[in-house]
Amino acid sequence: MEYAVRAEGLNINFGNTSILWDLSFEIPKGSLVGIIGPNGAGKSTLLKAALGLVKPFSGKISLYGNVAYVPQRESVDWDFPITAKEVVLMGRYGRLGLFGRLRKADRLAAAAALEQVGMSAYADRQISQLSGGQQQRLFIARALVQDADLFLLDEPFVGVDLATEKAIVQLLQKLKEQGKTILIVHHDLPSVEEYFDWVLLLNTRLLGCAPVKEVFTRENLARAFGKSQLLFDEAVDLSAKSTSGIL
Repeated sequence: MEYAVRAEGLNINFGNTSILWDLSFEIPKGSLVGIIGPNGAGKSTLLKAALGLVKPFSGKISLYGNVAYVPQRESVDWDFPITAKEVVLMGRYGRLGLFGRLRKADRLAAAAALEQVGMSAYADRQISQLSGGQQQRLFIARALVQDADLFLLDEPFVGVDLATEKAIVQLLQKLKEQGKTILIVHHDLPSVEEYFDWVLLLNTRLLGCAPVKEVFTRENLARAFGKSQLLFDEAVDLSAKSTSGIL
């Protein structure tokens, strides 16, 4: 089996606080992975460590192939004077070298990516004029033009309407069918079984990294979120009913 991501004894501390502790796991190529866990579990930190933005205290995490990253929407300065098309073209700069210039092929790729996410009509619009869902589609288009093997998305569905969320999921599932690997930091438990085929469950330490049916269980969720948090128990019940056709 070929792997897209591999962690070995990964430890990350902020000061004296352990954020991630002794993580070892492997994710096979061609997986659509939900990274789930409570707030403060280290989900976003895991992506940043994979990208080299956070230095491990010990251990390592390795990525195989070209990587595209979609950050949390609130981390972006949406008032920056740039158009949607220009944002997508930024995804091609890594191919150009220090003194390279954008080519016709780059502009065609950007136009195709905008079309793929349903944003062609907004190509010349300043990014602050876009809705939350449109902004998220835009950054996915920027990831698409990088022709990556591995996509890392940090909570892409926050502030996005349900129709846009479903459209993004369908697009990501198509990428998976093309052999791409997608990791998504995700917080909505009822949709986990519908969206993903693999789950990485975190709460500082690793609680499971395997196909959804093996990891996404009531017992594991109780270990991650705590038995007293009834909201998560209710979410699991809704998820079970949804997949059984009751809802």
